[in-house]
Amino acid sequence: MPALSVFDMFKIGVGPSSSHTMGPWKAAQRFLAELPASDLSELSRVKVELFGSLAKTGKGHGTDIAIQMGLCGHDPRTVDVDRIPTLVKQIAKGKRIKLLGQHEINFDPPLDIVFHSDQQLPEHPNGIRFTAFANEKETDQADFYSIGGGFIIKAGETPGPVATEMPWSIENAEDLLRHCDREGLPISKVVLHNERSLRSDSEILSEMSAIKDAMLASIHRGCRTQGILPGGLNVQRRAAHTSTSLLGSSVPAEFDEFMQLVTRQTHDFSRVLDWVSCFALAVNEENAAFGRVVTAPTNGAAGVIPAVLMYYLCFCETSEQAETGNRTGPADVAWMDFLANASEIGCIFKKGATISAAMGGCQAEIGVSSAMAAAALCECLGGSPRQATEAAEIAMEHHLGMTCDPVGGLVQIPCIERNAMGAIKAITAAQMSLHRDPTEARVSLDAVVRTMWETAQDMNTKYKETSEGGLAVQITVNISEC
Repeated sequence: MPALSVFDMFKIGVGPSSSHTMGPWKAAQRFLAELPASDLSELSRVKVELFGSLAKTGKGHGTDIAIQMGLCGHDPRTVDVDRIPTLVKQIAKGKRIKLLGQHEINFDPPLDIVFHSDQQLPEHPNGIRFTAFANEKETDQADFYSIGGGFIIKAGETPGPVATEMPWSIENAEDLLRHCDREGLPISKVVLHNERSLRSDSEILSEMSAIKDAMLASIHRGCRTQGILPGGLNVQRRAAHTSTSLLGSSVPAEFDEFMQLVTRQTHDFSRVLDWVSCFALAVNEENAAFGRVVTAPTNGAAGVIPAVLMYYLCFCETSEQAETGNRTGPADVAWMDFLANASEIGCIFKKGATISAAMGGCQAEIGVSSAMAAAALCECLGGSPRQATEAAEIAMEHHLGMTCDPVGGLVQIPCIERNAMGAIKAITAAQMSLHRDPTEARVSLDAVVRTMWETAQDMNTKYKETSEGGLAVQITVNISEC
């Protein structure tokens, strides 16, 4: 595969799904952007057809909403998420849409977005076809595939982004560890060295700061927002109640104050466990409500890495804090190292297996995010590169075979709680690895990546984000507009 960047793994966007929301959103933008300007101005109709998993669970994942936002030209990174419901209602009421904000045409979502739940395009389970018409005559058509993590490809393209070859090529964990050994560097520093071939230090810092801030902001918003999640399952948000209960007061409006209050809490096991779960729930409740989250490596698993990062910021003491007992603020952590390390572990899974639940079940989402978080935490707690990759292996090993069976096609049950479990497993895996000589490990990270891919290929399709098996068939729900 082409080289992957930190910013291929971490992307700021909108929930609830990287493959079913972010991918189709970007595909709609790209389809129109690649049309000649003269063609765009002459269009009278655009038809969108969804296939495979996109058709089967697209309603619950808001795929139709994402397509409309993409056709309008809205950027998922910057769009006002609070306005999305209003924008969608305006399109439905007027039966008109302004393509890329420039050219208005008739558009009736129930008629112009077609769900082919009994058909699948040849290259991937997440297929989408756009057809453009001028005066009812077809002028342009293109098929796209949403291949997980917000990545899209056009039919016939090679999967993955086009990027400059990295100085230190990494296809698997063995390559990564070889570079670490040769240069005497931790994983994060190898990653940042490669990243500098693409961007300046200031650009890297700016973008990684934005990612970190967006992750922590999603925790804060989720801990301050109450109510029922959209979609028809009537799932009650829990993070706000939990955080208020743990603090003994309402969550402050300012994030820094919130973080200080959390950091000052007692660090007993039960309290820390409650907070880690709360952090993860908060992010994925935001994700389920079309809030802004960071794809890490997917939206359905967006809560794991922020929860473990927040755990490190709030509950992992520096040596100075341990000696003085001063807990007035978070540890002065190398959060860039955390994100850099985590991103490379995600890249290894994407190259050697998949990060698409439609291809590999939930092991490809929660399992990968847990492995990413475990390795990152292990390094930041002083672990060696081999201990970090061992932490990733442990985390994934105990997610192998996990199915993706969202009830009602919504990224809510069991998805939200799975993020909390993935975060706890990541912390446990990091701690286990820190107390073990990695040379004694019998299973390598590369071995577990291969195993995950083999398991994905053997898995029945009804457990791959189709809502046709598992928990998804145990609960009857009438899906409403998100």
